[in-house]
Amino acid sequence: MSEKHEEDQEFDVGSEDEAAGKGTWKHAAFHVATTIATPAAYAPLPFALASLGWPLGVSSLVTATLATWYSSLLIASLWRWNGKKHVTYRLLADSIFGFWGYWSIAFFQQVASIGNNIAIQIAAGSSLKAVYKHYHKHGTLTLQHFIIFFGAFELFLSQLPDIHSLRWVNGLCTLSTIGFACTTIGVTIYNGKKIDRESISYSLQGSSSAKRFAAFNALGAIAFSFGDAMLPEIQNTVREPSVKNMYKGVSAAYSVIVLTYWQLAFTGYWAFGSQVQPYIVASLTVPKWTIIMANIFTVIQISGCYQIYCRPTYAYFEERLASNRTSMLKNGLIRPIFTSIYIVVITLVASAMPFFVDFVSICGAVGFTPLDFIFPVLAFLKAGKMPKNRAVGISMRILNVGIAAWFSIVAVVGCIGAIRFVVEDVKTY
Repeated sequence: MSEKHEEDQEFDVGSEDEAAGKGTWKHAAFHVATTIATPAAYAPLPFALASLGWPLGVSSLVTATLATWYSSLLIASLWRWNGKKHVTYRLLADSIFGFWGYWSIAFFQQVASIGNNIAIQIAAGSSLKAVYKHYHKHGTLTLQHFIIFFGAFELFLSQLPDIHSLRWVNGLCTLSTIGFACTTIGVTIYNGKKIDRESISYSLQGSSSAKRFAAFNALGAIAFSFGDAMLPEIQNTVREPSVKNMYKGVSAAYSVIVLTYWQLAFTGYWAFGSQVQPYIVASLTVPKWTIIMANIFTVIQISGCYQIYCRPTYAYFEERLASNRTSMLKNGLIRPIFTSIYIVVITLVASAMPFFVDFVSICGAVGFTPLDFIFPVLAFLKAGKMPKNRAVGISMRILNVGIAAWFSIVAVVGCIGAIRFVVEDVKTY
């Protein structure tokens, strides 16, 4: 291991331990629910089902739910797998796979966090614009204006020191997640009943090639919807017994996910069929006040999710800039500088290429699939944490290998489908 890498480890452990062990399992549930169950994750699910059809769409959604819940429990169980506490995803990977594990996770975390924040900033801007247009039908402000306004607000929140300091923000965000889901599900059913059901088609659209790439893109979108690249970082904020508390927090968060994800995905596809929009709120027409409420819930929830996902990038910059133990004055200037740079870059990309579902699919395929489906099962195998019962151990090995193999395929085809859609959208934008 390089000297620089060892310094990074020392800085990671020191900085993260300061905020360790304060949260309850409820706080863990808030953080996990905030990072996974976002409006930007809900919104493309009906469109993903429409790209796959009922049988494949339902089976893909259920499989992804169970696989990520299982993988999350595996990551939680590896907290002190070798007797040492691993406070970040990167350090956990380093302890199991060494140098390449550390830098692989660092890369995938950056792809996931940056891609996620581009996608959800587009979603937040779209929701703010929808509220604005409701009250100012002939207003001149554009989507890009609202993306910039949201970026400025996130720059303010970025000055909070760590994830634990966001616990009350994320508690509000969790309530907003439930509010968004309940509102959108109810309004979707209401709109579905208003539509002539005989006019709704559930057949896949386009040529054979278009159907194939749409299906690939949909798999990436579903992977994005279960993205959580921060589990060890979240676990570091939970008091002992952290593994038990994390099990409870993850399971509580997934209870919310199952009750909301599945209902919105199924009702959205049922209501609008193959004509459902990539962002489900855009398919809703009446009543107007409930649509406005759903958009407000969206902005509130995304504000917290954005912060969770920018933290790996902030941590990376802090490692590079603060590992030399500079003066307090200089350290005090570091965060405003690099958070400003980060927010400006994300805002510029989101404003220049506001292709929501394309970024969702790329982020899901390249970032979240390795982090949330593939790495946890392989890490558990490598760490040798199998149950002593031989039959259970063999079953878990088969299950882990199967998950890793299948979702490796999903990552490849999802990336192919997403890149094709980006190329097509850039041509016509």
